[in-house]
Amino acid sequence: MRLLKHSGVFRGFLTALFLLGVAGLGAANTVEVLKIEGAITPVTAKYIDEAIRLAEDNQAECLIIQMDTPGGLMEATWKIDKSILASLVPVIVYISPSGGRAASAGVYISYACHLIAMAPSTHLGSAHPVAMGGQDSSKTMMEKITNDAVAHIKGLAEKRGRNAEWAERAVRESVSITETEAVEKKVADIIAKDLGDLLDRLDGRTVKLDSGAERTLHTKDARVRHSAMDWRYRILDKISDPNIAYILMMLGIYGLFFELSNPGAILPGVIGGIFLILAFFALQVLSVNASGVLLILLALLFFFLEVKVNSHGLIALGGIVSMVLGSLMLFKTPVFRVSLSLILFAALLTAAFFLLALGAAYRTHRLKPVTGRRGMIGETGEALRTLDPEGPVAVHGEIWRAVSTRKVRKGETVEVTDVDGLTLKVKPR
Repeated sequence: MRLLKHSGVFRGFLTALFLLGVAGLGAANTVEVLKIEGAITPVTAKYIDEAIRLAEDNQAECLIIQMDTPGGLMEATWKIDKSILASLVPVIVYISPSGGRAASAGVYISYACHLIAMAPSTHLGSAHPVAMGGQDSSKTMMEKITNDAVAHIKGLAEKRGRNAEWAERAVRESVSITETEAVEKKVADIIAKDLGDLLDRLDGRTVKLDSGAERTLHTKDARVRHSAMDWRYRILDKISDPNIAYILMMLGIYGLFFELSNPGAILPGVIGGIFLILAFFALQVLSVNASGVLLILLALLFFFLEVKVNSHGLIALGGIVSMVLGSLMLFKTPVFRVSLSLILFAALLTAAFFLLALGAAYRTHRLKPVTGRRGMIGETGEALRTLDPEGPVAVHGEIWRAVSTRKVRKGETVEVTDVDGLTLKVKPR
């Protein structure tokens, strides 16, 4: 009995150890990682905000933003900065891979993060704001925008204890800095060759959150979980590409035009409507220039007029020029550009469509009818006997009753001028 009793205690002790081990495994530190490539858009802002909320819910050690960006929209950048500043978990930006950059909007996002890490052969800088099409680009307005951007980034620099002087130069003078210089000048904190190296270098560092609490990072051997974009953000991110948005807009215009030209076709109208809605969303995200849109619509009008008016190609040439200029001016910020080869292809394709397809359709409409009442007008026949004023005539191998305003002798050639029921009105040819 005593042996059984001691064996029961021993089994209980082993069970407790096992449960503690399982609990220890379950409590392994977690690091959330997300990747940002390409321009900063409202979709990017929403994606980062949700990733921060997820990291908070999972009580992650930190959130790492792997970033390689040429810049983006200022409004979206400001939203990202607000999300990072309000985060309850440390947010670390990692500018990678080698050859990557954090330019323009990327500088503001980096300065908002608790720590900045850079991969070898990366750079940071060129944060001068750019005037957007359709906005006041006067010297006074640009000074206001620049001063606002300087105040914002200097505030971030003071909050994170970074080099505020260099940050101001990055905004005012568009200077850039390499990873080695960035660490030396207290712009960046860490140089790490890859994600594993970064986790090792982060381990043991203490960061201060905006709530006032200090967090010591325990990232060595932490479990890494990548926060990939879900299908909604993938779709929105893809169509936010300027080239994709431009293609969607052109296909939408073609689809609606086909539907209006051939009422009842249905499919072109449905597809064109869907494409245009997607294009409008993308254009809203990318901030389009109204002048660019108007020039593209003017180009379509020119192509249509070329079919109606014989201008020896001058109107069509104006349409091509208008479409190219409108496409180049379509987006407000230089970060978003449509490929020049795509613009030229679209302009030539549109011109060819209007000049060939619509031109052929227009010429077909102008052809003389060959059947029915209108098809008989202008045809010639032979009087089978004297018409004075009426009598039989042979037209198209058929015998018709005909009436003539003048006397027509038998065997004389007549021309049909009108049709009244089953009676032809003719005149001598």
